[in-house]
Amino acid sequence: MVEDYGHKSRTGDSSCNQQAVKSLSVFFPCYNEEGNVARTAEQAFEVLNKLDLDFEIIIVNDGSADKTGQIADELSRKDKRVKAIHHPRNLGYGAALQSGFKAASKEYVFYTDGDGQFDLKELPPLLPLMEHYDIVSCYRIKRRDSLIRKINAWCWTKLVCTLFGLRIRDIDCAFKLYKREIFDNIKLSSTGALIDTEILARASGKGYKITQKGVNHYPRAAGVQTGANPWVILRAFKELFKLHKKIRGGN
Repeated sequence: MVEDYGHKSRTGDSSCNQQAVKSLSVFFPCYNEEGNVARTAEQAFEVLNKLDLDFEIIIVNDGSADKTGQIADELSRKDKRVKAIHHPRNLGYGAALQSGFKAASKEYVFYTDGDGQFDLKELPPLLPLMEHYDIVSCYRIKRRDSLIRKINAWCWTKLVCTLFGLRIRDIDCAFKLYKREIFDNIKLSSTGALIDTEILARASGKGYKITQKGVNHYPRAAGVQTGANPWVILRAFKELFKLHKKIRGGN
């Protein structure tokens, strides 16, 4: 269930003890992000090294055709806290997220895309919220995308929230923090763009508590977006109605 639209904890104090999170897996799903992945990983280290917690960084290379995989392997060789996960071919965004959640070994798991459109300095304020919640699902305060992408995203969010009884502002915002145990208790089937909807719908159905917080969104510095591909959108709609039928049937 979603209990809150704001950024505060149930006590109303967003500065509560950050030690609610003692260990954290941070991962990035990447597809053809050779111009962004190293910079994103470096920023993660910059942020995480300042926090008093045990952490790991996971790069999920979803069958990239560029040097994303090579860069991930190089980062992994340089620092044992970095894991590089490779798909032999492009399996889809949902498959990349599933691989990241499966590879995560810490108590909490956070993911954001490897395209560098979010500032990882906005991760630490999420950590105290886990004292009272199981999921922090962020929303983009000002989305730095084309008008058509913003309209599509608004319509998609309204549709999936209506179908699954959710109250989420930005269902696909790639800046989310979870208790890792959630993924031991839900079974995921989505391998495409529906993955965020499935996670939140299944977790909410299991009684996990969700809160939301606004984060900044920045223009892409390099690479090309793939989410607006008509085939990606068509696949998401096809999966959406299959998932709705499954969940209604208790599966």
